[in-house]
Amino acid sequence: MAKTAPVPRSFESAVGELEAIVRDMEAGELSLENALDRYQRGVELLKFCQKTLEDAEGRIRLLEDGTLNEFAADEGART
Repeated sequence: MAKTAPVPRSFESAVGELEAIVRDMEAGELSLENALDRYQRGVELLKFCQKTLEDAEGRIRLLEDGTLNEFAADEGART
């Protein structure tokens, strides 16, 4: 039976782990079984990240009275 991987502590840690998985898989030195395990973990991390982003968007919508305003890139560059 496969062991369960821990839930990431944060969005940032999940992204970091995903990046490491991609690097390992791109290196092409993993065994098939290890590559499949890493792929499965990557899918779990991706779902975690997607859920975290959806939750954040929901919080923003609440803060903005149910609307999500577009952010113009040049607005963030003002000093």
